[in-house]
Amino acid sequence: MPRRSRKPRRKGPTDMAATTSIYGLFPGPDSAERGMNALRAAGIARENIVVMSAEPFDEYSFTQTDHKTVMPWLATLGGLVGGTCGFLLARYTQVAYSITVGNMPRVSPWPTAIVTYELTMFGAVITTVITLLITARLARRRPALYDPEISNGKILIGVVDPSDAARADLEKRLRGAGAEQVKSTALPSN
Repeated sequence: MPRRSRKPRRKGPTDMAATTSIYGLFPGPDSAERGMNALRAAGIARENIVVMSAEPFDEYSFTQTDHKTVMPWLATLGGLVGGTCGFLLARYTQVAYSITVGNMPRVSPWPTAIVTYELTMFGAVITTVITLLITARLARRRPALYDPEISNGKILIGVVDPSDAARADLEKRLRGAGAEQVKSTALPSN
């Protein structure tokens, strides 16, 4: 039986285990900021730089990214789809069973509104959770680059797929910025 070939996956900054990389472990946010500035000064594109830390450092620019997310739009779409389905379900249920309602409306607004609201929230929440799992790559099979020192308070600043010629310069820049350790990963040998 012939094996089907897979389409090559697009590599992102968290797919470090499948790529080569070089990274420095910094003791604090000030030195990590200098490390990020050194990599930018070397001409490294922002999408090739990875930052990992055990705690958020929102006041520093090394944690800021130009990443835009579609999560709010998808949550809104999920809410609209859920609300529409809720309304149609409640309306169909009330119309499908012919009951004599006298002088009242066939489709009662309050029960219909409750079901519509609940399914609107359900659609928005489910869409948000699914979007989070996909965009954060929480369901990935390959482990991302991780160094146990991150759990001890170090900050990882690294470069994905650096050229072999740039490795020495990047190591020098990371050390000059204050990295306590500079490590490299390589492609796994088959």
